[in-house]
Amino acid sequence: MQSDLTDQAGPTAGVAAQAQAGDAVAGADGSLNELPPADQKDAEIEALKKQLADAEAKVKEYLDGWQRARAEFANYKKRQEADNATLRQFAIGAFVGKILPVLDDFERAARTLPQNLQGLTWIDGVLLIHRKLQLVLESEGVKPIEVTPNAAFDPTLHEAISHDEAEGIDSGRVIEEIQKGYKLGDRVIRPALVRVAK
Repeated sequence: MQSDLTDQAGPTAGVAAQAQAGDAVAGADGSLNELPPADQKDAEIEALKKQLADAEAKVKEYLDGWQRARAEFANYKKRQEADNATLRQFAIGAFVGKILPVLDDFERAARTLPQNLQGLTWIDGVLLIHRKLQLVLESEGVKPIEVTPNAAFDPTLHEAISHDEAEGIDSGRVIEEIQKGYKLGDRVIRPALVRVAK
């Protein structure tokens, strides 16, 4: 019965019970040494202080480990999100690359539409499909590369298909755009095809 009470009361009660049972403490050689009550309490306090210091050291160690694991997980999560965004952008870029020729065909058809067909309802419907396709691409972050005559040639945005003489346009500048280029965010999906002045 007394051992049950000692177990429930915890380690301090166990030490006190041992002290009351015989006021003896084991020495370094394993023999029991009688201690006066004041010295015995000091020894108990020192033992408890040591246990507290050990527990605090373990708490600090566990807290440091937990904080490191949390930081590593946060970094991993950020890397995964960045990788997913890059993967998504490449997937969209590949898909858009296949759609752009269709968009080019719509634009060529609209430019070469005979005068007598303009204003017909079904022609307006086809042009509306062209506009919807542009809006879908814009909603995914696809934007045309703006090219104006006499703009400086930029090899990161433009692809020169010819170098020609052009009156009033300086050498190395764009004469005209032959085919639109497109960007997805900051990434060029297709450079604009241009004629460049000699």
